[in-house]
Amino acid sequence: MKIAVVGLRGIPNIMGGIESHCQQIYPRIAKEDVEITVIGRSPYLESRRSEYEGISVIGLWAIQNKFLETFLHTVVAIIYAAIFIRPNVLHIHAVGPALFTPLARLLGLKVVVTHHGADYDRQKWNAIAKFILKSGEKMACLFANKVIVVGRSLTSTLKMKYPKQKDRITFIPNGTLAAFGQGCTERDLPKDLAITSGNYILAVARLVPEKGLHDLVDAYNKSETTHKLVIVGDADHNDDYSRKIKSKASEKVVIAGRRGGSELQSLYKFARVFVLPSYHEGHPIVALEAISAGTQVLLSDIQPNLDIALQVDCYFRVGDVNSLTNKLDELDNLNLEIDQSAFLARYDWDAIAVNTLRQYMKATGRLQAAGGTQ
Repeated sequence: MKIAVVGLRGIPNIMGGIESHCQQIYPRIAKEDVEITVIGRSPYLESRRSEYEGISVIGLWAIQNKFLETFLHTVVAIIYAAIFIRPNVLHIHAVGPALFTPLARLLGLKVVVTHHGADYDRQKWNAIAKFILKSGEKMACLFANKVIVVGRSLTSTLKMKYPKQKDRITFIPNGTLAAFGQGCTERDLPKDLAITSGNYILAVARLVPEKGLHDLVDAYNKSETTHKLVIVGDADHNDDYSRKIKSKASEKVVIAGRRGGSELQSLYKFARVFVLPSYHEGHPIVALEAISAGTQVLLSDIQPNLDIALQVDCYFRVGDVNSLTNKLDELDNLNLEIDQSAFLARYDWDAIAVNTLRQYMKATGRLQAAGGTQ
């Protein structure tokens, strides 16, 4: 079976939830005698053609513009896939790129779309952009052969919204690694950050408004905590918001930029607490990674975070700086315990890859929809 993948910047080690998702599932699927080509965006990739754990990665031209980049690249990538790759399945990630699902079908391709979250709820989009993204969701549900949704509540919403297509819509969550951070020691912590085990609060996110980092910085500055605040991440585009967050850097607020490998895993593992103040998520991989590393978490109470089903004390009201400040001040008195074994069983990347492969087989008629998991 031959699969072409579009809708992401690329892999490996490119920051973003979709990119992390793809970096985990495709090496696993490739082991099942599946030929996979990821069509990424050349500005984010080191070379135009490369291999990663059995996956071909191709970098096609893309204009670096936060409003046009995704759409223009998706059109080019779909046409490229249809002409040069001729896959059994085209896998489109996210509802923005999914706007062009009808184009892929017109070109004779079987299409699987993964819906990574209600992107139209993001604060950065104006009314026109929100309409376009909602249209992308509609095109996915109406024209894709299969739609994978990473959020449990969103899956239910879409099945009610599109009852005639509900059998095409399947819940498959993001995952995490059971061994995440296990091989790290305190010596793996980045030396330039001047931090030690348990003496810092961690956030990992792109520097964009919907991640709520402005709320976290404000709550931290109002709190009485003695821990440092470490923010790992950067922005794809150097805009006013990212510059504003970076301007908050101080002796106690550390803007660490992008980190990866053992540095990032150690940052998760040795944090006093991980905080995700997002206004929008699909199914937050960074929260899953923090929990997998054995770190306690505080999450905003948006539905995708609530779907993880943690202790009540793990949540604070989204956008409420005082609520988050109180959580930071009361860390030692909160019940933030998590059943690690039950959690890891729910979010296993191996099982997620198997279920994704099943959707490819169903989309191509190689597996009857009546059999097994939807």
